[in-house]
Amino acid sequence: MGEGTTDLTVGDQVFGYCEGRFGAHAELLAVAEDSMIARIPDGVDIGRAAASTEGAHYAQSAIRRAGVRSGDRVLVIGATGGIGSAAVQLLAHLGAKVSAVCAAEHGELVRGLGAELVIDRFTEDVTARPERYDVVVDAVGKSTFAACRPILLPGGRYVSSELGPGGQNLPLSVLGAVAAKMPRQLSAARRVVFPYPEEGQHVAQEIAGLLGSGAFSPVIDREYGLDEIVEAYRYVESGEKVGSVVIRM
Repeated sequence: MGEGTTDLTVGDQVFGYCEGRFGAHAELLAVAEDSMIARIPDGVDIGRAAASTEGAHYAQSAIRRAGVRSGDRVLVIGATGGIGSAAVQLLAHLGAKVSAVCAAEHGELVRGLGAELVIDRFTEDVTARPERYDVVVDAVGKSTFAACRPILLPGGRYVSSELGPGGQNLPLSVLGAVAAKMPRQLSAARRVVFPYPEEGQHVAQEIAGLLGSGAFSPVIDREYGLDEIVEAYRYVESGEKVGSVVIRM
C-alpha cells in the first residue's frame, strides 16, 4: 500500500477492472485506491470475482443507458457470452421480462440465469417472431438497428455492444437522443442508445454487492494456468466459450 491509502489494508482481497490497460498478464498490478476496485465479498471465490467485472459492468451500462425498468420486455442477443449472461441476470434481478437468443444446447443454463423465453439462434429468426420488446440488448454485436427495429415497441431502444456497420450506432444514438427530447410523436420513435460504460469505484462496489447477495454470479466456462495462456486465447477466439474464461495465477 502506498502512502495515503485509507480504505484498504494489507491482506484485503480485492477485485477490479482496468479499462484500456492492455498488454500483459501479470501477478502484480498497481492501481489507485479510488479506481474500479472493491473488496471481494465473504464466500466469493477470487476467480469468480475476477470473472465478474468486465461482463457485468458493460451489461449494467447497457441496461442503465436504455432506461430499463421493472416489467419491461427485454431481448438479449448473445445470452451466453460474458456480457450477455450478466445482462440476463441483472435484468431478471431488476424485474424485467427477459427473452434470450442463444444456442439451444445452452437453453437450460440461460433459463437458470432468469430468461423466461429462450430462442435458438441457429433455427429461428428472432425478427420473424411475434414478440415485441421495449429494449433489445445485442451483447455480441451481430445484429443491426434496422434488423431489430420491427420487433421494438413504440419508444423502444436498441443497444449494442459494438459500433455496428460503418460505426453507425454512434450517430444513430445521437439522433435518438435528440428525438427523445422532441414532441410526443418523435419521442415515441424507436431509437438507438449507445452504452457508454460507467467507470469508477462505485461500479466495482455495486458488482460486489450483487455477488455478495447472490443476485449475480458470472458464468465460468474454463480455467487455465498462466502457462496455458496461449491455449486459453485460442479457446476464447474459437467463439465457443460460454461466459468467461479464468486464468489462475
